[in-house]
Amino acid sequence: MEKQEWYRRIPKVDMLLETDGIRQYIPVYGYECVREAVRTELSDLRAQIAQFAEGAADEDVLLNKICVQDAAESGQSADFRILLTDRIGARLLKMQSPGLKKVLNGTGTILHTNLGRAPLGKEAASRVLETVSGYCNLEYDLEDGCRGERCGQIENILCEITGAEAAVAVNNNAAALLLILCTLAQGGEVIVSRGELVEIGGQFRIPDVMKQSGAGLVEVGTTNRTRLSDYETAVTETTKAILKVHTSNYRIIGFTEETSIEQLAPLREKYGIPLIEDLGSGALLDLTKYGLPGEPNVQDALRRGADIVCFSGDKLLGGPQAGIIAGKKEYIEKMRSNPLFRALRIDKITAAFLETILLEYRSMERTLARIPTLRMLTQNEKEIAEDAAELKVLLEQAAFDAEIALYPCRSKVGGGALPVTELPSMAVGIRPSKISAETLSRRLRRLPIPVVTRIEDENVLVDARTFEMEYASEFVRMLKEAEIFSGKMCAEEER
Repeated sequence: MEKQEWYRRIPKVDMLLETDGIRQYIPVYGYECVREAVRTELSDLRAQIAQFAEGAADEDVLLNKICVQDAAESGQSADFRILLTDRIGARLLKMQSPGLKKVLNGTGTILHTNLGRAPLGKEAASRVLETVSGYCNLEYDLEDGCRGERCGQIENILCEITGAEAAVAVNNNAAALLLILCTLAQGGEVIVSRGELVEIGGQFRIPDVMKQSGAGLVEVGTTNRTRLSDYETAVTETTKAILKVHTSNYRIIGFTEETSIEQLAPLREKYGIPLIEDLGSGALLDLTKYGLPGEPNVQDALRRGADIVCFSGDKLLGGPQAGIIAGKKEYIEKMRSNPLFRALRIDKITAAFLETILLEYRSMERTLARIPTLRMLTQNEKEIAEDAAELKVLLEQAAFDAEIALYPCRSKVGGGALPVTELPSMAVGIRPSKISAETLSRRLRRLPIPVVTRIEDENVLVDARTFEMEYASEFVRMLKEAEIFSGKMCAEEER
């Protein structure tokens, strides 16, 4: 049969909307939503006919090719209307489901950018929800009964922890750098080492931020070596600042030379220009105490001579997406007065989250125990191995059609932090018997609580460092209910 003949058999939109099978959805989802779902499914069906129609002798054969085997095998009368009614119902359900959902991270990457980077612990989440679920004193002074300063407590804690004179928070670290440069260097020039003109992902580059801020870029030194003399030679009457950028997502090793903030401090005194340091990941703890490589510490950067530092909230700090600026009060106050600050400031949810996390830093014991990012970073191998062994036992007891084994592996920090650091870890390796590792991994992502994994040597790995063990039993239950190790492909996979 010719494709055009198949196309003529496809029901019209209005006709489908009048059928009982589709009409039942209108009170639930609304007419416009249902009509859009019908149109989309008709378009998809036309595309599949174009793909599968050649060689299809009759409608049953064609329908089998486009995922209604179950109807054909059970002896039901399969036609386009049944196919479309089922698909439209599934599409409407998906359209009404939240796109953003809870995910279990089995990848071993702690600050997984695509999974939201730093996770929020349950206790902290409960406190944040309590604060933001109704009204809160976001900009209200409860003592004086008048307008207050947004994020005043956040500034107090940051100054207490870092030793800064003042601090503000905006919606991410790129916004922080943009605000700094727009405030302090617009119309002038900023000196930066060529080896520090980083791209942080998504084609987002430091030179682009500078251009947007209205500051001119002056590159000095070479990719691998930049000396103090390179900076000083570049200082002119139009120089407004010197910027150092921590290369948090890559490392240059070998024949290198870098000029530190400490070495640059005399230039600030000599020429009266501020020193700005973009720390990127922005640790508030000395990570070397926990066996991790050194990462620039906010407190140290300010002590060494930086006038202004900026860093991310959702990386090594372990908080929400935010850009934190700390340093000398005279510069921070200028930023507060910049109209751009209002466009970039954080909302009440971010403020509540950030304040909750920062409060944990007042006690070192609480910091490691209650901030999931830091707990995962510092967790010892013995604890991880015990968690992996527990998960392995649960999976074995379920008697799935798969080989289950402990799998020594390496975890990563992620999020552009500590790029060359790998942490020894233990995963549970799952090697399915009837399906490929890729199919299993895909099915895990389709569970009610999706589980994101990685694949090595045909094993689907669930890394115990990042997997939330409180969900281990729920994970096994979902696997059972979904019959996930079955060799039979579902209609969604066929599509």
